[in-house]
Amino acid sequence: MQTMERMFAEHTEIGEEDRLWLSSFVREWHVLADTSFSDLILWVPDVDDNVFWAIAQRRPVTGPTALEEDVVGSEIRYEPDSLVVEAYLSREICETSNNKLQAGIPVDVLAIPIIRHDEVIGILERHTNRMGVRAPGAMEDAYLRIADMLSDMVWHGDFPIDPPSDPTLSPHVGDGLILARAEGLMEYASPNAVSAYRLLGLVGDLIGDNLWSLTEEGLGAQVQPVEPTHARFDGMAGGEYEAENSAGSMRLRILPLTRDSECVAIVALCRDITDLRYRDRELQTKNAMIRETHHRVKNNLQTVSALLRLQSRRATSPEAKNDLNDAMSRVQSISIVHEILSRSIDEAAEFDEIADTILQMVGDMAASSGVVRVTREGSFGLVPAKVATSLSLIMTELCQNAIEHGLESGDGAVRVVPQRQEDGGLILDVVDQGVGLADDFRLFHTDSLGTSIVATLAADLHGDFTLFNNPDGVGATSRVVIPAETLAL
Repeated sequence: MQTMERMFAEHTEIGEEDRLWLSSFVREWHVLADTSFSDLILWVPDVDDNVFWAIAQRRPVTGPTALEEDVVGSEIRYEPDSLVVEAYLSREICETSNNKLQAGIPVDVLAIPIIRHDEVIGILERHTNRMGVRAPGAMEDAYLRIADMLSDMVWHGDFPIDPPSDPTLSPHVGDGLILARAEGLMEYASPNAVSAYRLLGLVGDLIGDNLWSLTEEGLGAQVQPVEPTHARFDGMAGGEYEAENSAGSMRLRILPLTRDSECVAIVALCRDITDLRYRDRELQTKNAMIRETHHRVKNNLQTVSALLRLQSRRATSPEAKNDLNDAMSRVQSISIVHEILSRSIDEAAEFDEIADTILQMVGDMAASSGVVRVTREGSFGLVPAKVATSLSLIMTELCQNAIEHGLESGDGAVRVVPQRQEDGGLILDVVDQGVGLADDFRLFHTDSLGTSIVATLAADLHGDFTLFNNPDGVGATSRVVIPAETLAL
């Protein structure tokens, strides 16, 4: 798609709406390539309409290629005999005489002008390798009928059909194809389509049955649109659906084929997704178990925190009371992380929510000793769940250290300043306006438990921990640097 956008910008005057339409067409044209057994090339006119550029190419998965080379970026320049030029000027579908040789391969070529709002915005070329063509049969006849109807829709700007397909989940022609009349009577079903229906419990053949009633009533399947905006399952409008019963699951994509705005036939692409849905349910069960585990850990930690609070109230020694309060803060910070993680199945957490909850807790606990404002300036962004607990403990310890030692448990302000780097790393500064560090302070020659915890956790995260006085001579800054590799999602 980037190549298309670049060539649109460099060589054409096609408007933004038509560019988006052509891009959507290229995302959906695999249906035409596979039903026509043909290579497709999309040409667009240059600013000079005697020149045309190949901006996209598609090979079929149902037959041999007719084009040995990739032609994207090629041009047709002042060649009045070219089939592309003929289709552009005549505004009619043009074709070569049978079995024209290309690189020694007999090839049929069809050029289809794409007309929107009475303007030719592109030309679609179909190249069919006749050397490897299939022997005529029911599949070939049905596929080519569909290809002819799709080509007519392309000519009139009626293809692609809304809504767009899902590139990862939507069925393709090779997964299973059904051709039905407009009212739903099935005229052809590929072997893979029959297999998909048999996995849902079909006994017998599909031909002659009604697509809608057989799927919903005959198989007892619950048919739900993939998107709420899709039409009901009756084929009058395009859409994607999932049919599920006790035997299995199937995804259906309905493509109404139209002529003069009237539906003349239905193509249903179908894909067995029983295994996929089984794995989805397993994943949902595991995710629910993970959330429940986080929830239970959070509850247990809150119980531990409550016990520490009770013990702190009964302690008579100021040193013991302070130690118990510090332990309670550490347990609560871990509990907060598990509470946030219990709400999501993601492997990463928006750490700002965790940080703000912890900072409120730290501020509340500091209020007993003085008026302390703890604020966050900047964003942590997404943090892997496996890093969140360590980072929350680091931030808690740094804030407590700033309040107890920097502000000496008095009044003041503490700023938490996270900075995400361009490479994804994180610099976390905790800044106080307190007394600062003594001249003989040595970070790794202190008996502070909090400092030791931060140093150990920072090392576990492959980061660095430093302490330094602020440049203005007031207060100090604690800095932890965590590399991008540790924070990679």
